[in-house]
Amino acid sequence: MTTVGLRERKKEKTRLALLDAALDLFLEQGYESTTVEQIAGVVDVSPRTFFRYFTSKDHLVLWFHDHGEEIMLETLESRPQDESPFTALMHALRAVLSDMEGSTPEESARFLKLRRILDENPRLIGQSVARGAQTERRLAEVIAARRGADADTDQLSHLIVAFAMSTLRVGFECPRRDGTLPEITNRMAETIELAERSLQPGWDLEPPAR
Repeated sequence: MTTVGLRERKKEKTRLALLDAALDLFLEQGYESTTVEQIAGVVDVSPRTFFRYFTSKDHLVLWFHDHGEEIMLETLESRPQDESPFTALMHALRAVLSDMEGSTPEESARFLKLRRILDENPRLIGQSVARGAQTERRLAEVIAARRGADADTDQLSHLIVAFAMSTLRVGFECPRRDGTLPEITNRMAETIELAERSLQPGWDLEPPAR
């Protein structure tokens, strides 16, 4: 293994150690009561080292936005240029879903801890919404470029992205059942399929039979 490879593995190990330490501390003693110094101390690194990986506590809690955005942007870049923008975005959402389905037990545990922290801290929900808006803006720029349009003025590109990302939000949040990761990914798959079917001509919009 190359020196660069070893270095990157060490960096990733430190990043995950900081993330795990922070999530556990947030759940044990509360988000607001936990300091960067405490998180760094658990991992036996300096606060300065913490800030090499995360810009703040909020950034740490919203790490999943960075990860999901990266997956979607990479997927869009790989899709054929003549593919419809909405179809390309649905493939991007399925890539996020596939990544979640392939989670290790450790990754699943992190995600569920994060859900608990967000539920217990309404202020962080606002931060998450704001971070999601940044992702939507970046996606709209990509979609506008695929359409040969200007993202600053093209409403349709933003509407396409808003609809697609609403699919993701509904899949995450509504309705909640047992709260496990398999339940969440199954619901996401159902919601993506529902969004695709809803755009087909003649689709029945009546509520499902109970």
